Amino acid sequence: MVGHINELDNELLAVRAAELYYEENKTQDEIGAILRITRWKVGRLLHAARAEGIVRIEIAHPKARRLGMEHALVESYGLTSAVVVPRESDSTITARVAGAAADYLVSMRPRTHTLGVSWGNTLHHLAAALPPEWSTPVRVVQVNGGVTKSASPGLAAATATMIADKSGGEVTLMPTPAILERVETKNAIEADRSVSSVLDEANTADTYLFSAGPASEVSIHVHSGYVDPAQIRKLQSLGAVGDVLGRYITSDGDIADPELDQRTLGLSMARLRQAERSIAVVAGKDKHPVAKAIVTSGLATVLITDEDTAAFLLDLPEGKVA
Repeated sequence: MVGHINELDNELLAVRAAELYYEENKTQDEIGAILRITRWKVGRLLHAARAEGIVRIEIAHPKARRLGMEHALVESYGLTSAVVVPRESDSTITARVAGAAADYLVSMRPRTHTLGVSWGNTLHHLAAALPPEWSTPVRVVQVNGGVTKSASPGLAAATATMIADKSGGEVTLMPTPAILERVETKNAIEADRSVSSVLDEANTADTYLFSAGPASEVSIHVHSGYVDPAQIRKLQSLGAVGDVLGRYITSDGDIADPELDQRTLGLSMARLRQAERSIAVVAGKDKHPVAKAIVTSGLATVLITDEDTAAFLLDLPEGKVA
């Protein structure tokens, strides 16, 4: 085992060995000859130089993950894992974070058997980025309604189906809207066996995968016809920072509008908080507040996000990398 560098001579020798190795590209045999020490001693000095911080190895490519930020997020918010994608271009950040999330699913251990998924543009990018046979066959179940009046009415079903098909698994869809106009209608639909069986399956998933939307007019729920701009303004006045699984939450992770929530069909926030593994995929400045609500209120065990969102969550100055 290599000990700490305690003597000044050894420290200076380690510095010189590091310079020769990392800056002048000398081999350990060449360094040994120059410094008149054994190759074994050179190896010990280089190891000690890294251990003492004389040498810091950093992957400088702009696409390299921000590992320091990932560790800080895990420590700060009690997550089991975090993935931070470096800033590059605002126009591609959603697709790149979705791609990182796809990579995470491929390498995830233990593998999931039943994956509960939400829907939206970010998760659709993720599904498209998954390679064929990304896992052993997975049963995918949609955890909230997604039938919409928008120009892309099949987005929710297409996302869940693509994730399942690419694993060779099966999919269970929730053939309902996410938000109903009347509580009575929602309760009646929820009680129907064809829907209640999907909810039962969603509640028993071993892993959940979801994104989040801002409490603004750019929300996919506005484009899908579930809420209108006036309702968004009301939600904002009630402290809403965004939605998770179609449920609008405050900065504390509480339901912003109980009446609206009673008309929302799908997995509950309580079940999401109980999950052993719940993966939040969140990107973009407009989602900073809802990302903060997610990690501070226990809605995710894994966060996959961009560098600017991570910096916001860690309260770092703009442009600062942990």
